[in-house]
Amino acid sequence: MRPMKNPEPVPQPPQIPPTLPAAERIVARLSYLYGEDRAEPIARRVRRLLETHRQLRTRVLQGDIWTHRDLVLITYADSIQSSTHPPLQTLHRFLNAHLTDAFSMVHILPFFPWSSDDGFSVTDFRAVKADLGSWEDIKHLAEVFDLAIDLVLNHCSRENLWFIDYLFGDRPACDYFIELDPATNLSLVTRPRSTPLLSGVRTQTGMRHVWTTFSNDQIDLNYANPDVLIEFIDILLYYIRRGARMIRLDAVAYLWKTVGTSCIHLPQTHQVVKLFRDILELVEPAALIMTETNVPHAENVGYFGDGDEAHVVYQFSLPPLLLHGLIAGTSRYLNAWAMSLEDLALPSGCTFLNFTASHDGVGLRPLEGLVPPDEVDALLATMRERGGYISTKSNSDGSESPYELNISYFDAFRDSAGDNRWHIQQFMVSQVVSLAFKGIPAVYIHCLTATPNDTLGVERTGMTRSVNRRKWDQGELQRLIDSPASETGRVFKVYTRLLELRRQQEAFHPDAGQTLLDLGDSLFGFERTSTDGAQHILVLANLTARGVALGLDRLPADLRGREELLALNKLEFSQDALLLEPFAVFWFSRRT
Repeated sequence: MRPMKNPEPVPQPPQIPPTLPAAERIVARLSYLYGEDRAEPIARRVRRLLETHRQLRTRVLQGDIWTHRDLVLITYADSIQSSTHPPLQTLHRFLNAHLTDAFSMVHILPFFPWSSDDGFSVTDFRAVKADLGSWEDIKHLAEVFDLAIDLVLNHCSRENLWFIDYLFGDRPACDYFIELDPATNLSLVTRPRSTPLLSGVRTQTGMRHVWTTFSNDQIDLNYANPDVLIEFIDILLYYIRRGARMIRLDAVAYLWKTVGTSCIHLPQTHQVVKLFRDILELVEPAALIMTETNVPHAENVGYFGDGDEAHVVYQFSLPPLLLHGLIAGTSRYLNAWAMSLEDLALPSGCTFLNFTASHDGVGLRPLEGLVPPDEVDALLATMRERGGYISTKSNSDGSESPYELNISYFDAFRDSAGDNRWHIQQFMVSQVVSLAFKGIPAVYIHCLTATPNDTLGVERTGMTRSVNRRKWDQGELQRLIDSPASETGRVFKVYTRLLELRRQQEAFHPDAGQTLLDLGDSLFGFERTSTDGAQHILVLANLTARGVALGLDRLPADLRGREELLALNKLEFSQDALLLEPFAVFWFSRRT
């Protein structure tokens, strides 16, 4: 067991030409991470893994990297349950019955054996949790949908055999973890939690303290040890062989630790992500890497690199900005942020994943610098009234600040005072805008099913994130879907038709152009243009509870002649204005 030593200053990342062959880029990155003397032996181990993968793979990924038909469903393996089939089979049956025309990809959140955090404290990275199903069930899903699989690479469960090896000083994993003296000054470390950064554990040689970014059951791995990197390259390739089209790198921002730094977004972390991309370029060029970095926008987009890092980055600012805009009745901050994206030239082969809700809460750090703190505080006060919870993070000065809002995105729009005439309409505006925004859309299953706050789930687990992680009984869910009087039935019917409509529009290709319109502080509008210029779609949304008159001189001159693809609520044309009712949202299409 080797304790982490006081490091030398963090070296500048290498300048590796993108024209350099991928195999040579891999060696260059390994030289940066581990030194030139160690790079070639480690590279030989990587090459052996790549050759093994080529020999064992049973599925070759084909087709364009993405199209306008790409939509992602986010779900746990057991979000829908039945008494007659394992959850993965139940999920498959539900998807086949309702959603084959709505989604191209399913992101199944961690389905591996785990000890806590609903899957993100993994005990075995290469197995399927027995009560969920089997790899055969995963294979059957991959025959119908593209699959996104989580690579939970920052940490593992304390019940993982690697950590058991560490406790007893056994190989291979006795040096897989970061051991520090608790007196070490770690005040500069950026924290996503307010729990202790170091956790005490009893080992065969006495009490030791290990790095735990997220919880004392999630033990951070030591990537300064190349054996850890090799393990996760092998796991990455294993998931691809098992059917993954996209690999989600969970909590990747915290991957590399260097005492005396913030330990977030370190250059070594970026090089590891780039290395994964180099590897996929060699063996599975159609596979995608997505980074999960719930941080301010400027930091988040850094994971595109120079087009040599993540293919897909979460649009983390979109969920809280849409929520704030619709609750506060203003598009001011959403407009300003969206217009700033026009100055962001994405590298070729890179795009955003647009979403409003996920298994986690609504991140609040992505609002930093975008919405004034007093308005964020007002939003959080409203969310508390509507059944939400606010988690905090520790700051370097010893204070705490809001980190995440935990609430059902559907119930976030439910007026606690009982005036819910606009509830579903507000919620649907958020979904329609997200689906149309530039990038790949992703929908959390609980948005699709209009799931309310699961307060009983919070009581049962003691975790505030459980408020948005309900486990549906398949029979109950089907009855609600079939009932036009239920909120679930009303939302599901409209939403699935909306998804099918969206997949037919070339102007919603992830690479299609996007031009923001300056429509004042009540409206949000933009135009998408297909990559071949043949289709233009104008998106208009009223974020307020009042009707708004919009002068036609601020809109495309051909608006009257466009096809109304989508209309939620009413609009009227006057001689010189367009009249939008409260929380109205529209798609207008023109083809040339």
